[in-house]
Amino acid sequence: FSPSKKVSIERYYPTMTPEELRALKIPIDVNAALFLWVTAPKLVEGLELLKSWGFQYKTNAVWDKDCIGMGYWFLGQHELLLVGTKGIFKPPKAKWRVASVYIENTRIHAKKPDYFRDIITRAYPRWNKLELFARDKHPGWDIWGNEVDNDIELV
Repeated sequence: FSPSKKVSIERYYPTMTPEELRALKIPIDVNAALFLWVTAPKLVEGLELLKSWGFQYKTNAVWDKDCIGMGYWFLGQHELLLVGTKGIFKPPKAKWRVASVYIENTRIHAKKPDYFRDIITRAYPRWNKLELFARDKHPGWDIWGNEVDNDIELV
């Protein structure tokens, strides 16, 4: 490939290195679940991040973006939502379990479907919820990111 044709994600938003992400001091309950978005090329880094924050990988879901994106080996059409747990955290009750593949067209670059947040909210109504790198505030969720007024401070 030609480096001059390389598309930089930095033109959309600032990014952090894996080391910077691992260094974030996130307030995590003793018993918790982590839902972590990763792209296919960053799967290994995502699994390493999940582990570094003290979570054990459980499963993943796929967001089929219903459109062809960028890529070197394959033109990416999906993102993965990794699920990890810490301590005692049970899967959702049967009525809240959904298919592992969800199809919704992309809207704004990197904006994730509200569908997954809604599923988590309904399945775990009494648990604390934090969305990192949030773009919007949602009822029942604390948020942190460079595009919002943060509910928490991270070091």
